[in-house]
Amino acid sequence: MEKPQCHIASKELDGVTPKKDNTGSDKSKKGLTNVRAIVFLLLWYFFSGCTLFLNKYILTYLDGNPTVLGACQMLMTATCGFIQLYFPCGMYKPSSRLNKPPGFYQHMVLVGCFRFLTVVLGLVALNYVAVSFTETIKSSAPLFTVLISRFLLGEQTGLYVNLSLLPVMSGLALCSINEVSFDLTGFMAAMATNVTECIQNVYSKMLISGDKFKYTPAELQFYTSIASIVVQIPATLLMVDFSGTDRISYKLLFYFILNGIFFHFQSITAYVLMDYISPVTHR
Repeated sequence: MEKPQCHIASKELDGVTPKKDNTGSDKSKKGLTNVRAIVFLLLWYFFSGCTLFLNKYILTYLDGNPTVLGACQMLMTATCGFIQLYFPCGMYKPSSRLNKPPGFYQHMVLVGCFRFLTVVLGLVALNYVAVSFTETIKSSAPLFTVLISRFLLGEQTGLYVNLSLLPVMSGLALCSINEVSFDLTGFMAAMATNVTECIQNVYSKMLISGDKFKYTPAELQFYTSIASIVVQIPATLLMVDFSGTDRISYKLLFYFILNGIFFHFQSITAYVLMDYISPVTHR
């Protein structure tokens, strides 16, 4: 008599289906021990550095307007995100869907608003303080991420992770006291950038790693950029002096476009990376 089949995965016994990654395989994602995660981490570091220093160069040496720079970044991420909806470039496995999930556009608008605030506040901070000081302030991001992850995702962090935040916050306080380029407006803008970016990252992690419906990196990039542009239109009309826009040089225009491309790849590699690691690790 044939023996009954008893080869049932332990996860299926618990009613949990093994999670597939964006490449369509059932292999378990092991955080930064996954080679693919390491590759996207390195790409994220590279494009983040390019974006950050080009931001400072445009604002300081080319006298670019922070609001216009932010608008160009969102315009480029929307354009490149739309292209990557159809050409993933190996970042994820495309999926055709007939219908959008419940709350799709609400999620996109919410993340888009946080993206807008993060970009504009970050550029305002760079306009007042040095790049090095901005990055020093951003070192407090893990603390905000821990708190926001606990509130939004119910994610609990261990004792050692919490203790590791103490020297980070102490170092931030020391650097802020002794910083030559310290400016209260820049400091407050940088801290506000931290909060909005952490909320955006945690919420994006929730959307990109969902059990019932997983948003692709390109969907998050394109739709949130469109939402951010809509929010940014009235802000641009209020804050930008359009009388001098006809005097924008080709050099400045080129750097606006190049910066937008760098920012697109910084953002989309971050979305890909979020599917492998927690928001706390990312920050």
